[in-house]
Amino acid sequence: MSLNYIWSGFFLMGFLAALAQFIFLGDTEIFKRIIDGTFDSARTGVMDIALPLAGVMTLWLGIMNIGEKAGAIDLLAKLIAPFFSRIFPGVPSNHPATGHMVMNFSANLLGLDNAATPFGLKAMESLQTLNPNKDEPTDAQIMFLVLHTSGLTLIPLAIMAQRSILGAADPSDIFIPCMVATYVATMTGIIAVAIRQRINLFNRVVVGWLGGITAFIIGIVFYFTHYLTKPEIEVVSKVFSNFVLIAVIGGFIIGALRKKVNVYEAFIEGAKGGIQTSITVIPYLVGMLVAISVIRNAGLLGFIVQGFSWLFSFLGFNTDFVPALPTALMKPLSGSAAKAMMIDTMQTYGVDSFVGRLACVFQGSADTTFYIVALYFGSVGIRKTRYAISCGLIADLAGVIAAIAISYVFFY
Repeated sequence: MSLNYIWSGFFLMGFLAALAQFIFLGDTEIFKRIIDGTFDSARTGVMDIALPLAGVMTLWLGIMNIGEKAGAIDLLAKLIAPFFSRIFPGVPSNHPATGHMVMNFSANLLGLDNAATPFGLKAMESLQTLNPNKDEPTDAQIMFLVLHTSGLTLIPLAIMAQRSILGAADPSDIFIPCMVATYVATMTGIIAVAIRQRINLFNRVVVGWLGGITAFIIGIVFYFTHYLTKPEIEVVSKVFSNFVLIAVIGGFIIGALRKKVNVYEAFIEGAKGGIQTSITVIPYLVGMLVAISVIRNAGLLGFIVQGFSWLFSFLGFNTDFVPALPTALMKPLSGSAAKAMMIDTMQTYGVDSFVGRLACVFQGSADTTFYIVALYFGSVGIRKTRYAISCGLIADLAGVIAAIAISYVFFY
């Protein structure tokens, strides 16, 4: 029911904000902006998201099926099984969902969003086969969703590319702050869900894996900062990410050929589900994007930012970070809208300004909680979200706080 109240609340709050602006500010265009925004968002949901997603889904579900035929997914599942069996106790150690989740997390780590989404949808579909109550998510589905919405990313390629386009002196200078912020968000998400599900995170295996991941991230930060120049960081990130992706495709194909699998037929067999999945999520996408559009065009974000500015000033805090907050506030709602906010902030305040850089770190600190809930749960027909949204938002908040703190350290 939480999604029902949130979705309804977006429309009602947007209407009340618009009505107040019409009555007290004499804004006669406010209702037109909102209605125009709903039409634009509905078109965007279908033409700019669902249809392109159909092509990407078709490609990667085909590749995924080749990997399954080659045994690569099962191998990944066996490697990660000791850790996943602790944080996903409801998923059998040899279940294909484990391999699908590993592929999703790996693509996210490398900043490869186009590959991560098909892997994630396939993982949710696999987890749904273990779900006795198809209307609401299992504990495993909630843990997976929250980990995904926390957006753990080692290499924020898209953000660095956008900074380069806008003429940043060093497009990769947000690399470490983004990594730190998204890591904090991910760990917070794991802890929040583990508390709700009574998962023991002090288990020796869990501590070993999480400690290993932490050491790995620290090692990457150390290597990048001590052995690479700043231009080299961007080049290495770009080459490594895309090399890994093409290596995965090549590895899947070679493995399948060794098993004498008809690779082309396996690709076609898996690809057939791409379009159907994209069609299934259209109502959920359009519904959520239109609701988000209403509160954005009603000017609610501007009122909230002004309120935060007053509050932090009243409490005596430095408020130089406040102009970057629209990106943070929009990020849980819409990735494309948050990206637009980030670009607008860099253009307004300067791509190398404190506010401009902070907006980039906000963009890289977490993922789009409401969008992912609508997309992933919608793809398998889940209508009740349980505590998935609240835990996802807790992780988002932790990422925002970490982003502010680390940006003051690095850029202020």
